Amino acid sequence: MVEELVAVGAAVAAGCFVYVVAAAKVVKQYERGVVFRLGRLRGTVRGPGFTMIVPAVDRLRKVNMQIVTMPVPAQDGITRDNVTVRVDAVIYFKVIDASDAIVQVEDYRFAVSQMAQTSLRSIIGKSDLDDLLSNREKLNQGLELMIDSPAMGWGVQIDRVEIKDVSLPEAMKRSMARQAEADRERRARVINADAELQASKKLAEAAGVMSEQPAALQLRLLQTVVAVAAEKNSTLVLPFPVELLRFLERAQQPASSGQSQPGQSQIAQPTSGEPPSVEPPARAEEQEALEPPPVQPVPPLPPAVPPAA
Repeated sequence: MVEELVAVGAAVAAGCFVYVVAAAKVVKQYERGVVFRLGRLRGTVRGPGFTMIVPAVDRLRKVNMQIVTMPVPAQDGITRDNVTVRVDAVIYFKVIDASDAIVQVEDYRFAVSQMAQTSLRSIIGKSDLDDLLSNREKLNQGLELMIDSPAMGWGVQIDRVEIKDVSLPEAMKRSMARQAEADRERRARVINADAELQASKKLAEAAGVMSEQPAALQLRLLQTVVAVAAEKNSTLVLPFPVELLRFLERAQQPASSGQSQPGQSQIAQPTSGEPPSVEPPARAEEQEALEPPPVQPVPPLPPAVPPAA
């Protein structure tokens, strides 16, 4: 009898142990437990920690409450300005209501993925190529609103959506490269023209100053020679100043006008402090030799005699 009671007690203890093991569940900190009893949802969501359910009657489903990073597959589309592009994105979302994420939708991850793909195609069709390339922040906000509206009924909150990459056709890449090159060349030409205009104004002002002071041109020439000589070139080209020619021309004019006639005394200019020397007048024989001989008048011819009849 005692042995039978011991056996029954052992069996009951083993059954209780098996029951406790089957009923005991552990929910992690980042999870929530949703309990279904005979197919019906229990009112409370089990929090993190140790919890008990009724084996073979209750069914516990754990829902991850962490932020999920899901890549959106690349979608081909045509923009509003008729350019074929291929765009991929990434979406960040989390579950805020575990019971709705289990009851309201069959697979909330798949549902969010499909909604993100269709919304991305819609955004591509409503946007221009320039917006996809330069105004992505606005497109990300619009894409987030389009996905978040239906996801709220699934117990899911969209945290952020980012357009990751925009792939363009090779022909469009070449066209954009030519456009960018032409725009940069246009700006370079405008800058060069503006620089030439400013330089011409400054040169005009400098020419006005140099015309008032001719010595400034000589100083500028010397500065140019110094600048060229500093480069240690083997050949130095020195331009002949025009002002020097003008100076020589002005010096030659009084010299030519002051020449004396023959027979007049010429006074030499003193050099190195010597007294001026006076040349003696030429002698009469030398003057006669220098003077040309007088021209003799030619007698008139006699009148012609008419022939006899």
